[in-house]
Amino acid sequence: MADQKELFRTLVAAAVNEYKAEKALAGDDVSVNAVRVEVPPKPEMGDLGVPMFPFAKTFRMAPPAIAQGVAHIIEEKHPEAAEIGAFSAVGPYVNVKLNKASTSVSILKGILSQGEAYGSLDEKGSKPLAGRKVMVEYSSPNTNKPLHLGHMRNDALGESVSRILKMAGAEVFRTNIINNRGVHICKSMLAYKLFHEANNDTPESLHMKGDHFVGQCYVEFDKYAKEHPEAAQQAEDMLVKWEQGDAEVRALWEKMNGWTLNGVQETYKRTGVGFEKLYFESDTYLLGKEVIAKGLADGIFFKAEDGSVRIDITSEVGTDKDGNNQSKVLLRKDGTSVYITQDIGTAIKRHEDWPYNQMVYVVASEQIYHFKVLFYILRKLGFDWAEKLYHLSYGLVNLPSGRMKSREGTVVDADDLIDALHGDALKAIQERGRDEDVGDADEVAEKVALGALHYYLLQVAPVKDMLFDPSKSLSFTGNTGPYLQYMGARIASILRKAEEQGVGVNADDEALALLTHESEWALIKELQRFPSLVAKAADSLDPSIIAIYLYDVSKAFSAFYRDCPILGVSGDDKTLAGARLALASCTLTVLKNAMHLVLVPYLDRM
Repeated sequence: MADQKELFRTLVAAAVNEYKAEKALAGDDVSVNAVRVEVPPKPEMGDLGVPMFPFAKTFRMAPPAIAQGVAHIIEEKHPEAAEIGAFSAVGPYVNVKLNKASTSVSILKGILSQGEAYGSLDEKGSKPLAGRKVMVEYSSPNTNKPLHLGHMRNDALGESVSRILKMAGAEVFRTNIINNRGVHICKSMLAYKLFHEANNDTPESLHMKGDHFVGQCYVEFDKYAKEHPEAAQQAEDMLVKWEQGDAEVRALWEKMNGWTLNGVQETYKRTGVGFEKLYFESDTYLLGKEVIAKGLADGIFFKAEDGSVRIDITSEVGTDKDGNNQSKVLLRKDGTSVYITQDIGTAIKRHEDWPYNQMVYVVASEQIYHFKVLFYILRKLGFDWAEKLYHLSYGLVNLPSGRMKSREGTVVDADDLIDALHGDALKAIQERGRDEDVGDADEVAEKVALGALHYYLLQVAPVKDMLFDPSKSLSFTGNTGPYLQYMGARIASILRKAEEQGVGVNADDEALALLTHESEWALIKELQRFPSLVAKAADSLDPSIIAIYLYDVSKAFSAFYRDCPILGVSGDDKTLAGARLALASCTLTVLKNAMHLVLVPYLDRM
């Protein structure tokens, strides 16, 4: 529909200008870019529509009157419009019911020719984000525990957004800040010294992943601290030694950090998450102090009565509950940095490393205030790229059993969750008697588990809190990842069986023009929407747009396959069957491309 959409837009713009001239109305001519094309809410109203509201003020006329006049001009003076479709005025809109035959040919030819690239080009044949350099930060694990369900939502959002931005034409640089210092890290270290050092315990000797072992130490510290009030101070003392460079403390820190990072990297590899660069808090926590000193000298910041360095943030966040101005501490009175000091320095360092024109921080909504202040400070410091900083905040992920707490050991570790989903998926495959048909049942079960997890996490808009229900996520029917994977495998099976029966894909114009059944037309229109939704998801940084679309395509294909037989035909019907196979093939291409964007692995057998 891409070509038809542009032809429609151009034709309506010309007709609006002709109507303006006919009525001798003042003002500049309407440009093609000023014509906004929409999809009518009901199919019977048309396939595309243009609202006349934007022209009402200039023309000093009611939008329905303008629509009537423009539609009349198209009908009377533009015979070429018949090639696009049937035009009409519907209230304040000029709508068109597209010519199904020519539009089907145009859309399907485009998908067949673009293949894996389909979805990356807008209706003008350009990549909407070409030339944009976007850095995306996500995951941000702590080295005192393994990744958990909350990280899974963060990772899925960050990786999915990165893939969507890349498909839309942006150059993407994925980063990860590893939180590998601080008192919480020392708590795990102290527990190791108390409970494991004497035995020389290691992850290998205990047959555990490194991150799981260190996380166990963190839980052990919490239990220990409840009976030993001095434990908190011991952890603080260890942090002081770390900052002083104590050799013994640093050696233990490096060893335990290594255990955690090795384990986390295994989980990243398993879930398909990756990064171009890792940043470490131990390298960045002092960054920003020089920037703050210069800002103080330049009068951007001020020294408070207690000796701390601050910035007034009232203009950004408003006054406090008592009506007083608010400020943010940037350096404590003893000259030590705070967390936001590090973030200021890290943002500047990253821009020096890879000069982005947009930076996306994927961080939970609990940090909305922090990023609002951070971005304000960077703007006050005069960095033009600070205008393009964006906090992609997301809601909490809870389980039916309630909220998770790391220190109490009630967190659902990512690996354990995926293992459980994997086991349930494998059991379902075996119960359906499909373990031999699918090939490597264990590999398929792993992909089903990942598809279930990622789709469930991404189908909800990021800003919303969500409840993750493992059993619902694994359903092979309804709005789930496994259902999408099943639909992809089903189409692949149809294509294989057709080849066995000697029926091939027929992409000739004459064959594709036969696809005018309502179910065929509904599916073709769904496939046409993909590029515009990629652009929309990239602009709004919202993968749920693609996830919801995948389910819509799957439902449209199911209806098409129900109403329009493909296999078991003969004679002249083979031409139509070949065209329907082309439509099935195009659907599979779109499903695979969209599934990749939301981290749902494709399966050709299931």
